[in-house]
Amino acid sequence: MPVQNVDNPNSIIPRKSATAPGEGAEKGLITLPGESEREVEGIGGATYLTTKLDQVVNWARGNSLWPLPFGTACCAIEFMSMVSSHYDIARFGAEVVRFSPRQADLMIVAGTIVDKIAPVLKKIYEQMPEPKYVIAMGACATSGGFYRAYHVVQGIDEIIPVDIWVPGCPPTPDGLMYGILKLKEKIERGEIRRG
Repeated sequence: MPVQNVDNPNSIIPRKSATAPGEGAEKGLITLPGESEREVEGIGGATYLTTKLDQVVNWARGNSLWPLPFGTACCAIEFMSMVSSHYDIARFGAEVVRFSPRQADLMIVAGTIVDKIAPVLKKIYEQMPEPKYVIAMGACATSGGFYRAYHVVQGIDEIIPVDIWVPGCPPTPDGLMYGILKLKEKIERGEIRRG
């Protein structure tokens, strides 16, 4: 199909010469709508992509995290800041905050976990579908914080597996965002496996 240049002196939009469909960057094995079959001149000049299915799936999982906040203390306020417009976690695909464990794949434990709430945390974690990930946010969730008492869990990894620890008392919203980005990278590399 030959390219025709359209010169209109009354137009305020400058026109550039164009290439016919299938002759530019998209030339390859794909026949575009409205285009007849064309000859393929060797596979080297074709447009194609090869990868492993696991890599594509991990990339999709890492870029579409649905967090479930389990906030029991002041760290939950920092989580609220992180999902608001100033920090905008939506840029990284984690803006769909769910409050049902059956619709979430990332649990963010933000705050102190006492012995009475620990079974509830475990039950909610078990209700999440696989694959599921956990971020321990703040000093209390990671190590019990300054509560060195018998009734406070000294780190939620005693109850459920933790993938990322975010330190601080409380950690800043960008610290939590950094933790989510690190989790995203681990998922995309395929480092997190449970079975």
